[in-house]
Amino acid sequence: MATLIHTLADHSDDVNYCAFSSSCLATCSLDKTIRVYSLSNFAELPYSPLEGHAYAVHCCCFSPSGLVLASCSTDGTSVLWDTRNGHRLAVLEQPGASPVRVCRFSPEAAYLLAGAADGSVVLWNVQSMKLYRSGKVKGGSLMACAFSPNGNFFVTGSSSGDLTIWDDKMRCLYNEKAHDLGVTCCDISSHPVSDSENGCKYFQMASCGQDNHIKLWLILFADFLGVQLKYKCTLNGHSAPVLACAFSCDGQMIVSGSVDKCVIIYETSTGNTLHTLSQHTRYVTTCAFAPHSPLLATGSMDKTVHIWQLDLKQPCAGDTTENESKVAIEDWSEDDVSAWLCAQDLADFVGLFKMNNIDGKELLNLTKESLANELKIESLGLRSKVLQKIEELRMTMISVAVPDEFLCPITRELMIDPVIATDGYSYEREAMENWISNRRSSPMTNLPLHSLMLTPNRTLKMAISRWLETQQK
Repeated sequence: MATLIHTLADHSDDVNYCAFSSSCLATCSLDKTIRVYSLSNFAELPYSPLEGHAYAVHCCCFSPSGLVLASCSTDGTSVLWDTRNGHRLAVLEQPGASPVRVCRFSPEAAYLLAGAADGSVVLWNVQSMKLYRSGKVKGGSLMACAFSPNGNFFVTGSSSGDLTIWDDKMRCLYNEKAHDLGVTCCDISSHPVSDSENGCKYFQMASCGQDNHIKLWLILFADFLGVQLKYKCTLNGHSAPVLACAFSCDGQMIVSGSVDKCVIIYETSTGNTLHTLSQHTRYVTTCAFAPHSPLLATGSMDKTVHIWQLDLKQPCAGDTTENESKVAIEDWSEDDVSAWLCAQDLADFVGLFKMNNIDGKELLNLTKESLANELKIESLGLRSKVLQKIEELRMTMISVAVPDEFLCPITRELMIDPVIATDGYSYEREAMENWISNRRSSPMTNLPLHSLMLTPNRTLKMAISRWLETQQK
């Protein structure tokens, strides 16, 4: 089982990343801040939030000892912070001042790796706070990185779709086209696995991308053989681009977060789905396992970080937070509706729904008016959340999956009034108008929008209408 035990809602904008140390959880956001929490009670530490970046903070990570926290930002810097008092130790300026997308400490904490939007890769000497080595990937932004367990090699992933393996002298050792539409994240398990074919010990790597896939790889790091990379399998659980992936500390599980708003936990050895978590209301941008406790953190564009308690003693293959009853939704009893509410993190409404005799048929007929006037749910935010979950439930009744091109990339909901933005992508008008009211970047590429003009996509609107007509026959 995976149980939601706490929600952090202190950020005022999208959560971009979260990271654990043995005693703390750090989160960073488009709101330019990093927040640090104690794992003992999830209280924010006295010096939090950490402020100093001029623009959005894209990534954060702890040193192996947990005494230093690194963060990186659109402002072209990586900053080192003392986790004991929140003092800023150093500001490391990326060559060329390009936005820094990702940072990672080497296992022995000798180096900090920083990757940027212009493809530059920098190794900083943590002791001297000076640049040690630098390199560059071809034809794309640096989006992901991970160190080998011994720290002698590291892997980078780019928006062009390449996975590149480098040694600690910044020499490119291997390159693989992994995800056609771009790599978004990668992670290397610290636990080796045996390959029965040749008797070698490999480390497992996971990568994910805009192609909706998570790919598992086997990497052999050996001084006398160099580097060998073997494709293992693809995990296809998500219906939209996968933005984050991470191994558990023992390598037995891998977690992923996606534009489809879902978090999926897989069993590494079999690829089987253990849990599907769907409590976030926007893109899931980050996920991380705690190193020494059965905790999972997931962050989202809904501005929240959820903390999950994992029950590792119970068999959980195939477990999910969604109601998977074979009974048709319209035939649900009041108890079935109550169970569904609990699964959607709406347990506070169980008593209200029971008092009003809401069964499956009544549930599907609820509207914003009936929620406000009949059920007397006063909070607009809560009404919107209930309606969204009901709409998702209605969509599961459609016999054919909604074509991905009919879903708004921001809300992952069927578009009613699609418009084309200057990045070439189509969005639901209201969602895109809300987006550009707060920022001038593309939701899909994160690059600046040259214009805020939105053009009606009448062709797509007609295609959606025709598709809906076929579903209603």
